[in-house]
Amino acid sequence: MASAVTPVPIMEAVSQPDGMVRTGLSGSEARRRRAESGTNTLPDTSPSTWRMVLEKFWAPVPWMLEAAVILQCVLGRFVEAGIIAGLLVFNAVLGVLQESRAQATLAALKSRLAMNASVLRDGTWSIVPAADLVKGDVVKLSLGGVVAADMRIVSGNALLDHSMLTGESVPIEATSGTQTFAGALVRRGEALALVTAIGANTRFGQTAELVRTAHVASSQQKAVLLVVRNLAAFSVTVIAFLVCYALYLRMPLADIVPLILTAVLASIPVALPATFTLSAALGARALAAQGVLSTRLSAVDEVGTMDVLCADKTGTLTCNALSVSTVAPMHGFDISHVLTLAALASAEGNQDPVDQAIRDAASRIAHTTAAGVLKLAALKPFDPSTKTSEATVTDPSGKIQRIVKGASAVVVSLSQASPTAQARAAELEGQGLRVLAVAAGATDALQLVGLVALSDPPRADSAALIKELHGLGVRVVMVTGDAPATAAIVAQAIGLTGPTCPAGYVPDQVEPQAFAVFAGVLPEDKYKLVKAFQQTGHTVGMCGDGANDAPALRQAQIGIAVSTATDVAKSAAGMVLTEAGLGGIVMAVKEGRLTFQRILTYTLNSVLKKIATAFLLVIGLLITGHAILTPLLMVILMIAGDFLAMSLTTDRVEPSPLPNAWRISNLTVVGVFIGLALVTFCSGVLAIGKFAMGLNIDALRTLTFVVLVFGGQATLYAIRHRRRMWGTRPSVWMVASSVADVLIAAGLAMGGIAMAALPPELIGGLLAATVVFAFALAAAKIPVFAHLKIS
Repeated sequence: MASAVTPVPIMEAVSQPDGMVRTGLSGSEARRRRAESGTNTLPDTSPSTWRMVLEKFWAPVPWMLEAAVILQCVLGRFVEAGIIAGLLVFNAVLGVLQESRAQATLAALKSRLAMNASVLRDGTWSIVPAADLVKGDVVKLSLGGVVAADMRIVSGNALLDHSMLTGESVPIEATSGTQTFAGALVRRGEALALVTAIGANTRFGQTAELVRTAHVASSQQKAVLLVVRNLAAFSVTVIAFLVCYALYLRMPLADIVPLILTAVLASIPVALPATFTLSAALGARALAAQGVLSTRLSAVDEVGTMDVLCADKTGTLTCNALSVSTVAPMHGFDISHVLTLAALASAEGNQDPVDQAIRDAASRIAHTTAAGVLKLAALKPFDPSTKTSEATVTDPSGKIQRIVKGASAVVVSLSQASPTAQARAAELEGQGLRVLAVAAGATDALQLVGLVALSDPPRADSAALIKELHGLGVRVVMVTGDAPATAAIVAQAIGLTGPTCPAGYVPDQVEPQAFAVFAGVLPEDKYKLVKAFQQTGHTVGMCGDGANDAPALRQAQIGIAVSTATDVAKSAAGMVLTEAGLGGIVMAVKEGRLTFQRILTYTLNSVLKKIATAFLLVIGLLITGHAILTPLLMVILMIAGDFLAMSLTTDRVEPSPLPNAWRISNLTVVGVFIGLALVTFCSGVLAIGKFAMGLNIDALRTLTFVVLVFGGQATLYAIRHRRRMWGTRPSVWMVASSVADVLIAAGLAMGGIAMAALPPELIGGLLAATVVFAFALAAAKIPVFAHLKIS
C-alpha cells in the first residue's frame, strides 16, 4: 500500500527570512515516488552480445553462405558444407570481436553526469546517489557541482554553465524561479532547487531519446548491399544460361546441381564483410595511437567520404572560456588602468569565468603607477540583483575610493558618463560581445573609467584546421546555439567566409555553400540541418561536445565528439578526440581515406574475380561440355583467394586528395572490364590445354583452378594503383599472402591433392605467362580508371 506521507510543499520546505531549510520529502515518500517513476538514470540502449552475434548471420552475404551450406548438405557434401559454415562463423566472430572492442572503448569513455547529490529528506541533509533523486526533492547546488536532474531554483543564487546543453558560452545568473537542467555546472554561488524532472523526462533525457531514434545507413552498408545485389543479379543470369545449356546437352541432374552450386559459390564475396571490419579495425588502431578513439568501426572509412563538416562553436571551434577581447578606456585613462581597477573588483579564487577572465587579462599587463598603489580594503562579490560587484580601496594618502564593475547599462547610470561611452557600449554589444563597465571615485561621485568586452575566443588551431580541411575538399560550416552576431565574429576570425543563416531557420534541403554559419539553433535544429545536407547528397560529419549536439552527432554519417564532450555526446559519436584541439579530425580524414582505398581495392578485386569466375564457368561448359570447376575447387578458391586477399587491409596506399565516394555502378563497369581481361587470359590457357595439349576434363579443371589463382594475383597487383602502372611497394603481409596463395595452388596441383596432378613445367610456364599478363593489364587499366573517375 502506498505511504500516507504527503510531500511537503516547497513554500514550507524553505523557511522564511533566514533561508534555512526545515524539511523536505520524507524517506518513505521518496521511495514511493521512485517505485512509480523509476530511477534518475537513462535506459541502456547498447546492443547485447547475443544481438550483435545474430546480426552477423542476418545480412546479404551470410544469407548466400547459409544457402550454400544448405545446398551442400542436401547433396551430401558435408565436408564442403563444414568449410563454408566455418567461413560464415569466421566472418561473424571477427565482426563481433571488433565491435565489442569498440563498445568497450565507448564504455570506458562514459562518465556519469553527477555521481552524488546533496538532498533534504526528513528534515536532514544527506548525500545520496544521483540515481536516487525523485521529482519533488529539495537539492542543494554548490560551487563546482553538477546539476543531477532538471530543477527550479527556489532560493539563493548561482552562476550556472549550460554550455554543454544549450551551446551558450556565457553562464546564466540563476535566482529564485530560474529553471536549470541536468548536466549544468555550478560556477559560483549556492542555491536550493526543487527537482522537476528525472531520468528520461529531463531535457538531457529527451535529447538522448532523439539520439536513440536518429539513424542513417553508412555508405559502407550501402556499398555492400549494392555489390551483393549486382553480383546476385549477374549470378542469376549466369545460372539460367548454364541450366539451359546443360539441359540442351542433356546433362544428368546429378551433374547440373553441382554446376549450379559452383556458380552460386562463385558469386559470393565471402570475405567482404570481414575485410571491411578488419580494415576499419586496423585504421581505428592507427587513429587511437594519435588520440582519436573510434566507437563505431564504420566511422573509420566513412570519414574518408566526408565532404561537409558541421562544427559546433562553443568548446569545438572556441575554447569555451571567456577572455577579454576589447578594452575601451575613457578620456584620461588607459587600458592598464581600466583592467587593474576591474581586477580589484573581481573575486579571486572562485569559478566565476568573468572575474577570472578579467584577472587573467590584468595580470598580463603592466600596472600604471596610480593603480598599482591602491590597496583593497573590502570586496562585495557580484550580486545578481544589482548586476554589479564592488570594491573599496585606499590610496597612499589614505583616501577611500569606490570601484564598481558590472553590466554596462547599470554602471553607466551610476556614474558620470558621456553619450560617447553609451554609444561605444552599444557598438560592442552589437558585435556579440558581453560588455561590462568600470567606474571609480568617491562614494557619491563615480566616474566611468572604461568598458571591458569579453568573448569566448577561437581555439588557436581552429583557423589552421579549417584551412587544411578546405584543402582536403571538406566544407566546414559553423552550427551553434549562440547569437548570430557572436557566431559571425568567431567565424570571421577562423576563416569561415560566407553569409549567416537567419536565426532559428533551417531549410529542409540546403547546400553547404549557401551559408557559413547557422546560429541560434536548437538541438533539434542541428539534427534537422544534418538531415538537410544529407538530403542534397552530402556525406556529413558533425563535430560537437554537448548534449545539445548528440542527436546531430548520431544522425551524421560521421559524428565526432571532442575531448571535453559529455557522455551522451560520446555515446552518439562514432569518433572521440581524446586530446585537446581539433587536429585529430584532419588525421581521421587522412587515415579514413587510406582505409577507404584499401577497402576499395579489395572490393574491386572481389567483384572482378567473381565476374571472371562466372564467365569462365560458361566458357568452360561451352568448350568441354562439363562443369570446369567443382564445388570443392570453388571452396578452395574462396579460401585461397578471398581470405588471403584480406592482406590488402595492411597494404601501403596513397590517400585521395578529395573526399572518396562509392560509385558502385562505375566500380561494376571496371570489374567487368578487368574481369573480361582475366577471362580472356584464362580462356586462352584453357583452350591451349584442351585443344593443343589434349588434357582430359580432370586436368583441365586443375588447370582452370591454377590459372584463376595466378591470374587473380596478377589483377590484384594491377589494380592496387589506379592512376599509374605501379606505385608504392606492397606491404610485407600482402607479399607473404601472395606467395602463400601461389605456393598453395602450385603445391595442390603438382601433388594432385583434391584435384588431378599437373607437371611442374606446366605450372612454371603458366606462372611466367601470368607475369606478362600482369604488365599488360597494368598499362591498359589506367585510361579505364581515369574515364570512370575511380582513384
